[in-house]
Formats: sequence, structure tokens, C-alpha cells
Amino acid sequence: MSEQRNLLAPPPVLLPDDPVTADGATPADAIAHPASPVVWAVLAEQALATAESDHDKVTAYALARTGYHRGLDTLRRNGWKGFGPVPWSHEANRGVIRAIAALAKAAETIGETDEYDRCRTLVAECDPACEKMFFG
Repeated sequence: MSEQRNLLAPPPVLLPDDPVTADGATPADAIAHPASPVVWAVLAEQALATAESDHDKVTAYALARTGYHRGLDTLRRNGWKGFGPVPWSHEANRGVIRAIAALAKAAETIGETDEYDRCRTLVAECDPACEKMFFG
């Protein structure tokens, strides 16, 4: 028997290719492609990995928040209505999901538990497998 899709649920969002690849994204890429969610996600992940001071944590949070908003803008431009699947299996969706996950982690580092919970839930709603991937 084949799996049936809920006809009332929105179809999965499949974003167009991002001009930046995750491998080696740099601040110069952010300047050249400021609308790219993946570049902000990568910069936030890098900042989180080395954050020691409060200043570092706030910088990581700001980068992650930028990626989150760029990601939501990209999703909305491509038909997302604030809910519905954004499958990780589609390569171009990964920057958005990474940006949301980075914001959750950055929010946690500054003690913003409500935002952490909200973003973690959003990651799981985009693609349930991603919650375990990003949050263990």
C-alpha cells in the first residue's frame, strides 16, 4: 500500500539553489549575497563554535538572527505560509534549516529559552529528522 499525503496539508517547499555553498562561506560572501540564508547560517555556526565571551555570544546570535530572517524571507517568497514541510533532503533547503537551528543554539547561549524552544520546534516542523540531527 502506498503512503498517502494529507491533501489539506501544504506541499513541501523546495527552494531554488542558493548562490552560496556551505563549504567555506565567508563574510565576503555575506556582502556579495546578503539574502543567502546559508552564508549567515555558516557564519553563525562558526561564531558559536568559538564563542567564549558575552560579546562573542551576542555576535553569534546576531549572525544567526540574520540568517533566520533571510531564511523566512526566502521561504515566504517561495510559497511557504508559516507552516508545512521544508525537507532537508532538498539541498537548497538546508541553509534555511541550518539558520533556524543556529538561532536556537545562539538563543540558548544567551539564555533566551523561549526563542530556543520556538526555533527548535520550527526545525522539527520543517523536517522531523532534523531535530535529532541538530539537537541530539
